[in-house]
Formats: sequence, C-alpha cells, structure tokens
Amino acid sequence: MKIGIPRGLLYYYYYPLWTTFFEVLGAEVILSEKTNKQIVDNGVKNTVDDACLPIKVYHGHVIDLKDKVDLVFVPKMMSVHKDEYICPKFCGLPEMVKSSIKDLPNMIDITIDFHKSKKNLSRTVNEMGSYITKDRNKIDFAFEKALKEHENYKAKIKSGMLPIDVEEHKILKNINSYKEKAQILLIGHPYNIYDAYLSMNIIEKLRKYDLDVITQDSFDAKVINKKAAIMDKKMFWSFGRKLLGSAFYGMEQKNIQGIIYLSSFGCGIDSVIADIIERRIRRNSDKPFILLTIDEHTGEAGINTRIEAFVDMIKWRGKNENNFSTHGKYLSAH
Repeated sequence: MKIGIPRGLLYYYYYPLWTTFFEVLGAEVILSEKTNKQIVDNGVKNTVDDACLPIKVYHGHVIDLKDKVDLVFVPKMMSVHKDEYICPKFCGLPEMVKSSIKDLPNMIDITIDFHKSKKNLSRTVNEMGSYITKDRNKIDFAFEKALKEHENYKAKIKSGMLPIDVEEHKILKNINSYKEKAQILLIGHPYNIYDAYLSMNIIEKLRKYDLDVITQDSFDAKVINKKAAIMDKKMFWSFGRKLLGSAFYGMEQKNIQGIIYLSSFGCGIDSVIADIIERRIRRNSDKPFILLTIDEHTGEAGINTRIEAFVDMIKWRGKNENNFSTHGKYLSAH
C-alpha cells in the first residue's frame, strides 16, 4: 500500500513521526516533490481565491501525489496544545481538498484535536493506523517507534540544526563555529521559512553571508512560553504564541544581531502577530527588524535586494557598534 504525504504545512514539524509510523506498519510512504513552480501553479488553480499561499501550495502537493498513491494523508489539525488552536483553515483542510481537487484517492483525514486534553490520543493513533491494519498491537508498536524518531528529530534541532538540515541529512561539522558567528533570528510559520521555494531559499542566502540562522524552533519551549506570557491576554493561537515568545526572547539576546519575520500575504494570524512584534521591537530594542511578505507573485530579485540591504545594515552596525544614530534603527520592507 502506498501512502502519500504532501510536503506542505506542518510537514516540517512532523514528517519523521508520520513517515516512521506508516512505514513500520508496512506501508510505502511517497512524498510529494519539493515545492516548485508547477506545484504552486496547480495549487493556485485548484484552490479558492481567498486562501493563503501555503494552503494553495498544499493543494498543489496533493495534486502531485494523487495519481501515485493509494491513500493520501491529509489530517485535520485543529489543536496540538491544550487551550490553543491552529489556523482555522487547517481545521477544514480535508474538506477544502476534497471540494477543490477531482479524482482523489481515498484520504486519511483523521482529526487531531488536543484543545481540551490528549486523553484521546490513543484513539486517534488507532484510527490513523486502522487504514493499514486492524491489529492494535502493531499500531501501538509503530507509534512508539514513531515517537522515538520524532524525539530524535527534535533533539537534532535543539542541538543547532534546522529542519531542512535534518531532512537533507546534512552534517554540520562546524556547528560550534556557527554558534560563534553573528546570529540572525528568522521567524515565521514553518511552511514559509523551511520551504526553500516559497522562502526564496532565504536560509541558505543568509548563511552565504557568513551568518548563523536560528529560528523559533531553536529555543526551548519553556523560554518561549515564559516570554509569550508577558502579553496582557493569553495567545490562544499556537503559532502566534511561539512567534511572539521567540521574538521577545530574541530581541533581548546580545548575540542575535537582527530579526527577520517571513510572512505570507493574506495570513490573518500574521497580520496581528507581525504588528505586535514590530511595535515591541521598535519600542524596546535597537535590533534591526525586517518584515518580508511573500505570495505567489513575489519576485526573487526584490527579496534579494531587501536581504542584502538588511545584511549590510547588520555588518555596518557591527563595525560601528559604538557610533550609530538612534534614528533609522528599524527597517521594514513589504
């Protein structure tokens, strides 16, 4: 049995968990191709107009898989943390895909909702595995293996690697020297910052400037939660909490020379979170900040120009650390 997993949305957080689970159960996992122009074009043509770019791209990945597999894995991700939610479009993703794409194979569209608690986790796992086998022991064993692989994956990220490094099986032999370089904090939804095509390969571009790139996933969850908690009201969007906490923590760290927020046009959560982060950095920090917004029409030349200008500012400040004006300390590019 062939099961297709689209390389979109939360793929960069959970792909070791998902792939290991299905493979241990005996299925052949087929990943969609990495995001490319064809996938983006297909997604744009086969998604409702008001969808954000990541949702459109996800549809393109499903189209890339639909004629290659027996089942396509499209979970309904509603909540992964207690008292928090993910983007509303995630909640209706299977229905959106079914209504927008014709001639789909059968879909594994289980609901993942831990808003109240994780007491239904076992039931969810059993439902997911039942598409391949009815043997509960095999399903439990596969999930145990998958969890270990997922923990190993997270440990590699905490050690200094990024999800794209792990996926590409890169060995960062000079990981300690990376930590000695000037650091740039790149924040944004994982499906934006880790997708090389959508992000215009921003991580590698920054690395070529001899900068160490870290993201919100480089920080300990306790640190993020502590910083996010300084808000007057609880942030009930999981992505929003993580981005806020990371930005608030990052702007206090001396080794972080600048902060980049990569957002997708039309994202309701980003429109709020980016504004909060922008105001807080302008008010409480002297770190350079830039907001880059992408959509299906974004040109790489424009992004390159903004990145180059931002890096020039970082290097200029490094050379003139004790001699720069308090004016113009904030850079915004849209």
